[in-house]
Amino acid sequence: MTIICLGGVVLDRVFELPEIPREPIKISATGFRETGGGVAATAAVAIAALGGAAEFWSRVGADSAGEWLAADLQRRGVGVSGLLRVKGGRTGVSAVLVDPAGERLIAVATFAGQATVEALPLDQLKQARVALADARWPEGVEALFEGARARSIARVADVDVGEEPALLQLAAAADHAIFAASALRRLSGSDDPQAGLDWAQRHCPGLVAVTLGPLGALWRRGGEVGRQPAFPVTALDTTGAGDVFHGAYALALDEGRSVADAMRFAAAAAALKCARGAGWDGMPDRASVDEILKEGRVR
Repeated sequence: MTIICLGGVVLDRVFELPEIPREPIKISATGFRETGGGVAATAAVAIAALGGAAEFWSRVGADSAGEWLAADLQRRGVGVSGLLRVKGGRTGVSAVLVDPAGERLIAVATFAGQATVEALPLDQLKQARVALADARWPEGVEALFEGARARSIARVADVDVGEEPALLQLAAAADHAIFAASALRRLSGSDDPQAGLDWAQRHCPGLVAVTLGPLGALWRRGGEVGRQPAFPVTALDTTGAGDVFHGAYALALDEGRSVADAMRFAAAAAALKCARGAGWDGMPDRASVDEILKEGRVR
C-alpha cells in the first residue's frame, strides 16, 4: 500500500567543515554538495529506498529549485502528484554545516507562498494504510489527518521542527506521535524524557515516543512502555537520521509489524543513515537494514 507523507521539502546546501564555528568567522569547507531535504520529504525517500511505496504532498515554488526537487523525488521512486507548484512562491532552501563527528548546524528558509489544500489528491488515501506528516503545513496536516481518520488510516506525526502551535496540533491529531528530543523538551518544559512523555500522553490520544539519538528511543501507549536501544555506529553525518527513523517506522506499520518491531526496524535504518551520511544518496536499503537486525550492529 502507499504511504502518504506530507510536510516540508527543501534544497539542502551541505558544507563539510573541520569544525562548526562558535564565533562569526570565515572558514574553508572541506566538501560541498546539494541534495534534497525536509522532514517528511526525507521520510518519503527513506520509505522508497526501503522498498515501500510513498507519495509526497507539499508546496514548492514554480522555480528551478522546486523543479529540481520534484525530479529528484521521482528519480528516487517517490510519487509527486501532491507536490503543488505555486506561482510566485519560493522553494525552501537550507544551509547545513557538518563537522567530522557527524554533528550539524542547520539554517532553513522555508517555503514562502500560498497554496490551497483543495488541490491535494485526497482520493489517494483510498490506497493507503499509513499517513505521515510534519508540522510545516498545518492546513495540509489537518486535511490529511482528517481524511486518514475517516478511513481508519494510521497517522504518524514527526514532531520536530516548527512553531509550537503547529507542533501541538500535529501531535494531538496523530495516533503515533514521535517527538525529537529537542521538540519534546521545548513543548513539555522538561529535560527528562520520561517526564516529557508523561506530558505528551496527556495531550496525545495514542502512542507517544521520543528519539534520543545514541540513547535510542522511548515509547509508551497506555500502560504499555518500551525502550529501543540505538544500534552502535560511527556517525559520518546525523542529518536526516530522525526523518529516516519516522519513515521506516511508518513503513513497518504499513507492513503490519508490532510497535516494538517497528521501533527496532526504524532504529536500524536510522543508524545506517548516520553511518552513510550523503543526504538522500545515503539512504539505507532493505538488505542492509535486515543485516543489522540479524547481527545487532552496523558494520
